[in-house]
Amino acid sequence: MTAARAAPDLVCPAGGLPALKAAVDHGADCVYVGFRDETNARAFAGLNFDDRALADGIAYAHRRNRRVLIALNTYPGEARFARWTAAVDRAAQFGADAIIVADPGLLAYARATHPSLRLHLSVQGSATSYEAIEFHRERFGIQRAVLPRVLSVAQVAHTIAHTQVEIEVFGFGSLCVMVEGRCALSAYATGQGPNRHGVCSPAKFVEWDERPDGMTTRLGGFLIDRFGSGERAGYPTVCKGRYDVGGGRYYAIEEPTSLDTLELLPEFVRIGVAAIKIEGRQRSPAYVADVTRTWREAIDACVTAPDRFAVQPRWRATLGPLCEGQAQTLGAYSRPWR
Repeated sequence: MTAARAAPDLVCPAGGLPALKAAVDHGADCVYVGFRDETNARAFAGLNFDDRALADGIAYAHRRNRRVLIALNTYPGEARFARWTAAVDRAAQFGADAIIVADPGLLAYARATHPSLRLHLSVQGSATSYEAIEFHRERFGIQRAVLPRVLSVAQVAHTIAHTQVEIEVFGFGSLCVMVEGRCALSAYATGQGPNRHGVCSPAKFVEWDERPDGMTTRLGGFLIDRFGSGERAGYPTVCKGRYDVGGGRYYAIEEPTSLDTLELLPEFVRIGVAAIKIEGRQRSPAYVADVTRTWREAIDACVTAPDRFAVQPRWRATLGPLCEGQAQTLGAYSRPWR
């Protein structure tokens, strides 16, 4: 029998205080959140934390020995840099356990100004090799890096074997066809890219046109999709729209589907993944509760008896309806053709 290994952290999303409490109550080791502005990549209206909610959330988590990570994962540019550095200061003031950062200038500021503040390199830093990760460790003192969802399991293992930095991987949630949020499509349609302005498909550019035979959706004036009467309409993003191509209408760029890596858990544990991240700060507290509870149970089962680990039907039954398009994929982790 293989001996039990250390459990990777379960890192869960929270777009507000109810979701944070749901994550903590259902077994998250860490909860990641954002301020209520474009310093984070989920800057939707009504989402994220003001000062009071953040203070309450951190206190709630810390009383239960859980950690809160603050995402400051967009790129400010020179003109707006002071706003992002102020966000770093706020995170340190509130007692965040770490900040998740992509911009090198912001990493340098955080290290110089708050040397005891733990730094995680965001997935939007696009570090896909151990050389890139080691560069960020040597220059900025990062302690964890979130890998982009473009590496195979073998490449993840190679990276872990060659760096001192903890490695975090995505385990469940929506996928992005772009380079981790650097969306040229959204920027082209609206003039605002999520890596700079914090929102993919900003609501002010979204148009819904409901008609007797269904609904059309547009982004920045571009027709994204047309839904029949009674058909569930998704939020309009350029990448996941249906288009008329070659005489047919289909998802020409990316089909709605979610990453689901439950079956890879034993391999993640074996190669030394330090943390598994759940995507979905824009999702409901009920979603957070269901996904967190399921992954907590799966991780505990895996590290207790890795040789006997099997994905349970009840886990699939819970996660399946929560996937985009009710479809799952292993993404780039699995490349059987290689």
